[in-house]
Amino acid sequence: MVFSSLIFIFMFLPITLFMYYISPKPARNLVLFIVSLIFYAWGEPLYITIMLFSTVFDYINGLLIEKYRDRKNICKSVFINSIVINLAILCFFKYYGFVIDNINSLFDLHLTVKRLPLPVGISFYTFQTMSYVIDVYLKKVPVQKNIISFGTYVTMFPQLVAGPIVQYGDISKQLDNRKESFDMFGEGAEKFITGLSKKVLLANNIGLLWTTIKATPTNELTVLASWLGIIAFTFQIYFDFSGYSDMAIGLGKMFGFDLMKNFNYPYVSKTVTEFWRRWHISLGSWFREYVYIPLGGNRVGKLKQYRNLFVVWFLTGFWHGANWNFILWGLYFGFFVTIEKVFLIKWLKNTPKFIGHIYTLLVVVVGWVIFEFESIFQGANYIKTMFGIGTKGLYDNTAIYYLYTNIVLFIILAICSTPIPNRLIMYLKNKLNRIGTIAIPSAYTFLAFLSTAYLVNESYNPFLYFRF
Repeated sequence: MVFSSLIFIFMFLPITLFMYYISPKPARNLVLFIVSLIFYAWGEPLYITIMLFSTVFDYINGLLIEKYRDRKNICKSVFINSIVINLAILCFFKYYGFVIDNINSLFDLHLTVKRLPLPVGISFYTFQTMSYVIDVYLKKVPVQKNIISFGTYVTMFPQLVAGPIVQYGDISKQLDNRKESFDMFGEGAEKFITGLSKKVLLANNIGLLWTTIKATPTNELTVLASWLGIIAFTFQIYFDFSGYSDMAIGLGKMFGFDLMKNFNYPYVSKTVTEFWRRWHISLGSWFREYVYIPLGGNRVGKLKQYRNLFVVWFLTGFWHGANWNFILWGLYFGFFVTIEKVFLIKWLKNTPKFIGHIYTLLVVVVGWVIFEFESIFQGANYIKTMFGIGTKGLYDNTAIYYLYTNIVLFIILAICSTPIPNRLIMYLKNKLNRIGTIAIPSAYTFLAFLSTAYLVNESYNPFLYFRF
């Protein structure tokens, strides 16, 4: 089940909200826990056992670490065992086939691989349970003794399948002591509608263009068509993922939770480093907290610092998928982040801002080619086409048609990628109280109606990050 579906919006969510708010406060975590399991089991009932195992396993590990705090050997053994088992489960489901395929290629073997569907959200909830155990072990958070509260943290459906990755320390107090309010519910509804509109009205529509261009053989594309295609994907993946994150944050507010912001207008960045502070913020925070800093971060010598960066970016790429293109994509960004630390950021500070912005967008757009094409060879050919190597020309009638029919959508996407719409809303709320009181709810109602209308007849409604 996805948030951008009629069954979720008009059946699952209303029933869940009704059950939640008629329940006494002590029972609300239990309600969330149960409906979250139903949500997860909707499409994959068998894999719910993996999530339940992770929940119970790390709940017990937290209790054991607290119980044997004074017996360091036992405490450390429990901690290591938890990390190993969690990573083993994740690696088995996500990387087993990748490893066997590479062994076969390397040694000319013919080992059979049973392709297992990837449990939805396993990359996200595994990182969440691991962060809990790590933080308990390091005494950063108190142990959670209520298994229902802990289960709510792990399985909570708003952020279950695609984040944001919620660290236990950020939500521990809210699990057992949160205050729902009408104002917070209203903010959540606005945030949900914003995310739904991003996903349905923007990401899905521009995604159709990318699907068409990607299906065209590279040697039949012109330079213009190839750029239009990858720019379309650049917008699609942002509005798809940030839209889902907005819906998750909005749903969280409806239930009284404040979940962290996951995107902060990344396409306005002027360096690649800044881009990654604004894109998928929860994932970057997780790797910084649990990988980069434990390795020494920037407190060690320069060479070790650069090593730490490449370790983090290798893992960032590999986290996204079991394929060499994702590893290359991670190392690609690791390279640019590193050279920015070495000298490039200092140089960019002395140049006009638009130069840094153009440089960053160019790096990011080329990076999305590496990300999107599982075949590195196909990705390389697409990049060659973008830069006029071996193409059929700069443009043709087909490319002009793509541009002509999508130019208005491109302009809307570009504007919505900036803080301009949000600033306009804030202006209406703060400066024009009477007008804002009428205009803003009316605008959100219209967006909700328009998004629903699209969903009624929409056959193209993928969610890109479900595969991770």
